[in-house]
Parts: sequence; structure tokens; C-alpha cells
Amino acid sequence: MSTHDHDSDHDLAARLRALPPERSLPTDGWARLSAQLPPREPQAAPAATDNVVALPPRPRRRWWLPVGAALAASLAVYAVAPWRHSQLSAPVPSPLQLQAAAMTEQYQQAVAALPDGRAPEWQPALHELDESAAQIRAALAQDPRAPHLLGQLKRTYALRLELTRQAAYAAESGLTT
Repeated sequence: MSTHDHDSDHDLAARLRALPPERSLPTDGWARLSAQLPPREPQAAPAATDNVVALPPRPRRRWWLPVGAALAASLAVYAVAPWRHSQLSAPVPSPLQLQAAAMTEQYQQAVAALPDGRAPEWQPALHELDESAAQIRAALAQDPRAPHLLGQLKRTYALRLELTRQAAYAAESGLTT
């Protein structure tokens, strides 16, 4: 900082101290200001037609303010409501789980429609496929967003149906070994 800057700071500070502490506004300030403004043309009201009553223009209402306040209040109540937490504890089945349940029901109906093939040599394979389907359904319950499990369940059911058909055909034909 140079000495010139330092001198101007003292001068500025001295001038600031010399200013009056408050400045009062002139009492006729608004009157003088309005006299200096250009005159305004009076706004004519719109002409009314025969059976129409002309109303003065209304200020725009903000209709969305009460709606928004009500929505915010309801969201706040929903966020902290104790009953909401109890509802969330019940698991909602995923779309894959719903598809698996529908597939299982269709499979059970298809097996019930087949003739009863109780050939003893086919039972271990049928039992193993039933165990596999149960394990796949349990895995789908653990990971309800795994589409590959739904494909495995579909293949297992298809194989089980085909094996059941073959066992029924073998039992009817007497082709047991």
C-alpha cells in the first residue's frame, strides 16, 4: 500500500465522519415525484354487450397453494404414520414370484389331468424333479428378482410333465423294465 492510498483513506474517513447522522426525507417528496411523472391515461373499462355484465378484473388467485399445502401435509403424515411401518413388514410378492405361483398351479393341474402312472422305476426320477422344483421355489423366495430361477422352474416343470407322461404311457402299455 502506498502513502497516497493511505492519505486518501484518512480523507475518506474524515468526510464520512462529517456527514450528518441521519437524513430526513422531505415531507412533500411523493408529491414532487408524482408531479415529475408523465400523466397516465385513464383506462377505459371494456364495453359491455347486450346481456353481459362487465365485472372488474379480479386478481389472479393461486389456487394451487392450498392444494399443495394439503398434499404436503398428507405426505408428511404418511411418512411418519406408525401403521405404515406395520404394513411394510408383510412381504409383497414380486412379479416373478406371481408368475412362478401361476406356473406351479398350471403344472399341478396338468399333472392331475394325466393318468396315474405309478411305475416304481420312474418314482426316483419324479421325486428328484419335485425336490428340484421345491428348491427353485425356495431360491425364488430368497431372491424374488432373479429371472433365471423362473426359467429353471419352467424347465423343471416341463421335464417333470414329460417324465410323468412317459411313466403313464409305460404303465398303460406294460412296458416296465
